[in-house]
Amino acid sequence: MVRERIVTGTALPEDEASPAKSATPTLRPRRLADYIGQKELVEKLRISIAAAQKRSEAMEHVLLHGPPGLGKTTLAYIIAAELNRSVPKITSGPALVRPTDLVSMLTNLQQGEVLFIDEIHRIPAAVEEYLYPAMEDFCIDVVTGSGMHAASMHIDIKPFTLIGATTRAGLLSGPMRSRFGIAHHLDFYGRDDLMKIIVRSAALLDLPSRSEALELIARRSRGTPRVANRLLRRVRDFALVRGQGQLTGQVAAEALRLEGIDEQGLDALDRRFMQVLARDYEGGPTGLEALAATMGEESDTLEDVVEPFLLQTGLIRRTPKGRQLTPAGYAHLKLPPPRQANATGAPELF
Repeated sequence: MVRERIVTGTALPEDEASPAKSATPTLRPRRLADYIGQKELVEKLRISIAAAQKRSEAMEHVLLHGPPGLGKTTLAYIIAAELNRSVPKITSGPALVRPTDLVSMLTNLQQGEVLFIDEIHRIPAAVEEYLYPAMEDFCIDVVTGSGMHAASMHIDIKPFTLIGATTRAGLLSGPMRSRFGIAHHLDFYGRDDLMKIIVRSAALLDLPSRSEALELIARRSRGTPRVANRLLRRVRDFALVRGQGQLTGQVAAEALRLEGIDEQGLDALDRRFMQVLARDYEGGPTGLEALAATMGEESDTLEDVVEPFLLQTGLIRRTPKGRQLTPAGYAHLKLPPPRQANATGAPELF
């Protein structure tokens, strides 16, 4: 059985648990006033929501892109709650296989409802064509039959708000990207915002904790709220069994050590990525496919889950020739950096 990484931004069942289905309290904020971080985006949304409500119109379509775990789905829930106190209709790009899948969802939307499409860059091109007139003119043209018996059926749909989320904005087509009124990249969170999130989550979990323990979790959360909340849950379990229910700095440090999370928030997979790059490829540069083959991992996993944080912290760099370990990366692994090449480009032997 493969153990799931707790420091990944990928959603796990505990992250998506509904309060109605689980006794565990949800840590997801419900209103825009409770949302922490991403101040520029929150201000944009606050203005757009207020304007849409004053005009009694559907809000502009919103595109959210950035690494996983930064709050894209949470914002979709918040926007729907702020607009009409409902929950968004949720689907994903890979789930929309045929145009009829999208048409059935759009025709069932009510006035001003929110449709949230996760991983929107993975919508097939044939389905995407049906989305264009729906976003612009709130109508769909469905072709029935084939050949000389083909006919086009025009269907009006009620004005709605589309929220698209993607971790790979570069894979979105130009026509799709241009139809969003608000497009925003979500950045990794700073230490102060993460601390506020963890303090709030600890209160919701009714967890007695000291500030030094929460600060330790914030430092190792990789700038990602989902990781912060997941680490807090794991540390809470450890504190209940080994710390008499009290979360102290020592208890938090021991819990994170047991989970394999080091001082910079790296786990075993992150460190193995850097170790393979240092040991087998002399620090690089080397291609991602070669690294994935050596590690026995999927290249998409390394690119989407491992690399973003290592790049952000300056432990590796991405060059035209491939990935390369930086001096900071060697220092983190406690390894000496390779010898510098001489003026002729050949490595020094002595």
